[in-house]
Amino acid sequence: MIDRLIALLALAMVVGAPVSVALGWTSTLLLNYVFYYPLVMSALWMSGGVYFWWRWERHWPWGPNQPPPNLAGHPRISILIPCYNEGRNANDTILAALAQDYDNLEVIVINDGSSDDTGAVCDALAEQHPNLRVLHLAHNQGKAMALRMGAMAANSEYLVCIDGDAMLTPEACRYLVAPLVDNPRVGAVTGNPRIRTRSTLIGQIQVGEFSSIIGLIKRTQRVYGRIFSVSGVVAAFRRSALDEVGYWSLDMITEDIDITWKLQMKQWQVFYEPRALCWILMPETLRGLWKQRSRWAQGGAEVFLKNLTAIVAWDQRRMWLLMIDYALSVLWAFALAISILLWVLGSLAELPEPAQVAAFLPPTYTGLALAAVCLLQFTISILIDHRYEPGLTKSLYWIVWYPFLYWLISFTTTLYSFPKVMLRLRRRRARWTSPDRGIKELT
Repeated sequence: MIDRLIALLALAMVVGAPVSVALGWTSTLLLNYVFYYPLVMSALWMSGGVYFWWRWERHWPWGPNQPPPNLAGHPRISILIPCYNEGRNANDTILAALAQDYDNLEVIVINDGSSDDTGAVCDALAEQHPNLRVLHLAHNQGKAMALRMGAMAANSEYLVCIDGDAMLTPEACRYLVAPLVDNPRVGAVTGNPRIRTRSTLIGQIQVGEFSSIIGLIKRTQRVYGRIFSVSGVVAAFRRSALDEVGYWSLDMITEDIDITWKLQMKQWQVFYEPRALCWILMPETLRGLWKQRSRWAQGGAEVFLKNLTAIVAWDQRRMWLLMIDYALSVLWAFALAISILLWVLGSLAELPEPAQVAAFLPPTYTGLALAAVCLLQFTISILIDHRYEPGLTKSLYWIVWYPFLYWLISFTTTLYSFPKVMLRLRRRRARWTSPDRGIKELT
């Protein structure tokens, strides 16, 4: 109850910003935060990404003639593939998992009560491949439960978890598991998702997003030593670490964010491995993108609420910056909403001077600074990531549309999801629905 009261107080502090305007928070300060916060964060991400590349990544061998790392002791690897209504994608996903450049592995598919032909597709493949097993759940229990069932059935300490539409590159498992084998305190390793669906502007923009935003953020957070979330579509876990934290939570809508925090709050390390490539399908419609990002925003808010009181302990100090970063991003969304509201009200009626937003659009120099920083960030990210995906420079043409789309989606989904989670009285079991998998795959 105390943590919920604290969360409601935090929400009141955010949405109560118009009151603070009357107390002296001027429109200039508000607009400065709205337009300079992205600049500061971009500078931080670029610095962290470049440092990660300079310190580690540039020394890593990569290319068709460079073999992936050998795993000491040649341990068994279990690939877990939870599926729900993936009849169209399961065949490609499973065959890519079976084609790993590593012979001591098993593939476990968890058919989570699918209503299409997912079960039949998986069973047909299991008859042809002895190292493939299929678990059928009678009803849709959610991805977290499917992963739990897969982990219980696995015969390995190392679990590679991918989505039912993901296609691992042949060497991905070895890159994912190597840090787990070499570092006993590493509990999870997140991979490098690459976009297959790019037949629309939204699809093309996400190609650049996963490099210029998500890739740089993951590198920066790894430099700091704490990662906000592993990628739910491709990540590896140490079974003993999962056992210590109680595996995936059944009531969290984004099990990947939650398990990342659970591991790190028990002092397990989480690594980022950009060489562990996985080709994925992403939404290519505004409706599909909205549903996906709303889910991500809600998951972040749920983790914020869940850990709000526990994180104040001194032994959790390494997590403080992640919590502060999240809080600042939420504050930015509400600050932008308040700025828009004051601008609209000021256009309709005379407001007190402290509450006036004379011009919602940023000054020319700020707009130019935002554009320049965005282009610089995209350029840096493409230079770092292009060796993993030849031809990535072509996305620079499309990525110029990204700031507007990304900030608009982030802004609206935060406004929608944050209060929804903060005011919710109880959690329910998180179950999944069939997402937008895009219109046309890259061929």
